[in-house]
Amino acid sequence: MAKDHAKNFPALNSDATYTLGRTSHETTRLIEQSRIYGGSTHRLCKRAGISKGMRVLEIGSGAGDVALMLAELVGPTGQIVGVDVNAEILDTARQRATDAGLQNIEFIADDARSLAFSEKFDAVVGRFVLMYMADPGEAFATLITHLKPGGIAAFQEPEYTLYPAFRHPDTPLMNQLITWILAVFEHSGAHLDKGIGLYQVFVDAGLPPPTMHLESPIGAEKMWAGYRYMATIFQSLLPLLEKYGLATAEQVGVDTLASRIRQEVIASKRPFFLPLHVTAYSTLPT
Repeated sequence: MAKDHAKNFPALNSDATYTLGRTSHETTRLIEQSRIYGGSTHRLCKRAGISKGMRVLEIGSGAGDVALMLAELVGPTGQIVGVDVNAEILDTARQRATDAGLQNIEFIADDARSLAFSEKFDAVVGRFVLMYMADPGEAFATLITHLKPGGIAAFQEPEYTLYPAFRHPDTPLMNQLITWILAVFEHSGAHLDKGIGLYQVFVDAGLPPPTMHLESPIGAEKMWAGYRYMATIFQSLLPLLEKYGLATAEQVGVDTLASRIRQEVIASKRPFFLPLHVTAYSTLPT
C-alpha cells in the first residue's frame, strides 16, 4: 500500500479535555465500546455508501476498531488512513490490523486538522471526535477539504442533552450516573449537543442536509454487556470525577457498579440506557 505523506500546519485552538483519559484501561474501554456501538457505525457507513475500492480518512482512530471495520468494507483494493493524536494507542491499532491480516490500513499519529495529503479521499469518517474539538464546525469544514467532489462525510456523535429524559423515580442509580456523566463532560469543556448539532455542522460547511438517525444501546437482559461497559466508562471517568470534586471512588464503586445496575434493572423492570448518539452522512457537491 502506498504511504501517505502528511505535513503539519500551525497548532489549532485548545480542545476540550479528553474526558475518558489515555490509559491502558481506556484502550480496553474503546475496544469494548466498539462492541456496543459498532453496529450503528457499520450501518452508518453502509448507508452512506462506503464500498469496495474506496480511499477513506478515519478521524480519531483510537484502538483501531472503526478503521478495521472500514478496511473490510473497502476491501483489499481500497485504503484506510486513520489519524489519532495519541501515538501510543495507535501501536495497539497497528498490531490489531496486523493480527487481522489487513494490509490496506495506515495510521498517522497527529491532529487530522493540521495535515495535508497528496491525494483526496472518497470518504471521511469520525466517531465521537467532534465533541472534543474547540470548534467542531471549523474542524469539520477543515476535514472535508480532504474529500474529492462527491465524497462522503459520515460522522457519529453523542447527544447528551437528551440523556436526562431517562431518569425515573424507580432508578436512582441510573439517575445518579446520568448526573455524574453530564457534570464531568460539562466541566471538561466537551460539547454535549454535538449529535443533533451535526445538522448545523454539515450545512454550515456547505454540504446538503445530512441523513440522520438517533440511536441508543438499551438492554435489560441479565448478561447484557452494557452493564459492564458502563462500569468501564466510570473507571475511565473516575480521575476527572475526583479532580472536579464531583464524586469519590467510594461513591462510584466501580468494582460493583455493573452488578448494581443489573440489580436495579431487575427490581425496577426498566431497561438501562447507554448514552444516545446521532449518525449523519452527506456528500460533497460535485
